Amino acid sequence: MQGGGDPTVSFITTLGWMILLFAIFYFLIIRPQQKQRKKHEEFLKNLKKGQVVITSGGIVGEIKGISEDTVNLKVADGTIIKVLKVAISGEYENKENK
Repeated sequence: MQGGGDPTVSFITTLGWMILLFAIFYFLIIRPQQKQRKKHEEFLKNLKKGQVVITSGGIVGEIKGISEDTVNLKVADGTIIKVLKVAISGEYENKENK
């Protein structure tokens, strides 16, 4: 015969480990991503004409016009492209001139 422990204690221990694992995942993965997403959404809300930004595809351009979902970027003299706001990854900082 096998001497088993109380099944209730085993269940509670397993449940405790599952809760601990979820808490670790939440604080190390889920929460930081939520904070980063919220910060990026705030950045997109505050875009202004004249701001130099970089897209997720690596295109650097100056904002010439903003609509609800799109942004017009001047990427060269006489060249303006339209990109989705969500494609803008951040403000461009020219490290060559610093």
